[in-house]
Amino acid sequence: MASASTPTRTPGAAELVARRYPEEIATEGKLDLIDEICTEDVLDHSPLGEIKGHEEQKAQIRMLRDAFGDFSATVEDVVTEGDMVAMRVTLRGMHKGEFMGAEPTGNTFEVSNMVFTRVEDGMIAERWVIPDMMGMLTQLGIVELPSM
Repeated sequence: MASASTPTRTPGAAELVARRYPEEIATEGKLDLIDEICTEDVLDHSPLGEIKGHEEQKAQIRMLRDAFGDFSATVEDVVTEGDMVAMRVTLRGMHKGEFMGAEPTGNTFEVSNMVFTRVEDGMIAERWVIPDMMGMLTQLGIVELPSM
């Protein structure tokens, strides 16, 4: 039985720039990259609130990396339509610093995160970040699910 060949997919410019945020900024901590790949008025919508501009973006990434010293964001799947890039990202980390007012638990987490990125003139202009916060807070031991 012959196996079907999977066609090689070449990522477009919008996908390449969108991937840099989770892969290089969030995972590797390259905060200065925000200045290079995001518009000055970049806007993020997430459960942690709306953050606008380079400095607020950097502050949020610093907070995440301080709370989770080994924080990583792995891009699993990408779908691009025009200037919009949808990514399924896996977030991982160990709770080593304060997060949302909770003292470190030492627990680890691994959750899914959906990120929709709007690219404008080759730069990230807006992102909708939708992590599994309940899964994360439960795995960290910050929230306990009610019994069924």
